[in-house]
Amino acid sequence: MIQNKDILKIGIVAGEHSGDLLGYELLKELTKTSNIKLYGVGGPKIESLGLSSVFNFKNLQIMGLIEPLINYKKLTKDRKKLIQVFIDNKIDIFIGVDSPDFNIGIHKALNKKKLCKNIQLVSPSVWGWRQNRIKSIKKYIDHTICLFSFEHEFYSNKGLSSSHLGHPFSELNVESRDYVIEKYSLEEKRSYISILPGSRESEINHMMPIYKDYMELQLKSDKDSFFLIPTSDSSSQKNIEKHLNSSHLPFLIKQNSVRDFLSISDKSVVTSGTASLEAAVLNANPIICYKTSFLNYAIISRMLKIDLIGLPNLLLKKERFPELIQRDCTSDSILNTIENYQAGQYSDDLKLLLKGDGFEATALKILDLN
Repeated sequence: MIQNKDILKIGIVAGEHSGDLLGYELLKELTKTSNIKLYGVGGPKIESLGLSSVFNFKNLQIMGLIEPLINYKKLTKDRKKLIQVFIDNKIDIFIGVDSPDFNIGIHKALNKKKLCKNIQLVSPSVWGWRQNRIKSIKKYIDHTICLFSFEHEFYSNKGLSSSHLGHPFSELNVESRDYVIEKYSLEEKRSYISILPGSRESEINHMMPIYKDYMELQLKSDKDSFFLIPTSDSSSQKNIEKHLNSSHLPFLIKQNSVRDFLSISDKSVVTSGTASLEAAVLNANPIICYKTSFLNYAIISRMLKIDLIGLPNLLLKKERFPELIQRDCTSDSILNTIENYQAGQYSDDLKLLLKGDGFEATALKILDLN
């Protein structure tokens, strides 16, 4: 067991804002039973617990298959640096949060050193594509913490150690419309549509030109349309604004506003990922979009083992929310879908499916690992 140490040394790597929040909640529970010392890389939430990041967590915000290859040298150098920090400080636990292709190399190195317990928080999508990765997980990772029940079932069927944390969105509630309208000085009569292009620079650069064209078409179709764009940080905001600067579109862009904006949007246009699930839970009826480079998609599409890519659709086991992928993802198709899509109410069903053991039980399970 890992318990009963004066100081619990934890290595952690979180390269996304969503992972930063998940890692923070788990670490916060661990601080209730142990004095912890943190090493590695995280965002502002994890750093608030005392982590001094080895490098900026944005270095890991790379998507697809081609970008990691282009950045291979730098990523390898950063990973070696982290591994050495973990070895030098003789950590007790390594928690890799999401970023599976980056973290598996750390799990492997630390496993070979027999240094610590290796935990992966957020399962790689082995149930959906690249199932051969299950061999590496079995060999190098001691325990995988799953956000979704179908992932936990997949691991159980393979005889691998896992637990079902559940997802924080199970506790997510819609904010009052009057409160949001007043908070952002918005007009009551407007028809609000949220636009979520993603948080990575590459996602924004791929998706915003399409979304901008759609927004122009939408405004011609309905002059009362107003676009709400939540962002996670200032660099994302500047990048999105750069794409919209030459337009005369009515929009509001704000940091840390995703719940507020989605709460007053009957529909939303969302780049596939965690944001699509948040939009669905908040009844913002997402149109789930995904487009990448031709080469990226040519490789990824051959590895897919599933027909759906949107998280809310995967959970509901049916395409309740439209998916516009690659060639189908155009400004015209988004407008057509927005105008003809009959929105439903699936928030309660999704929140029930998102419930799991919770952070407290998961933290205790980690401490009890042999």
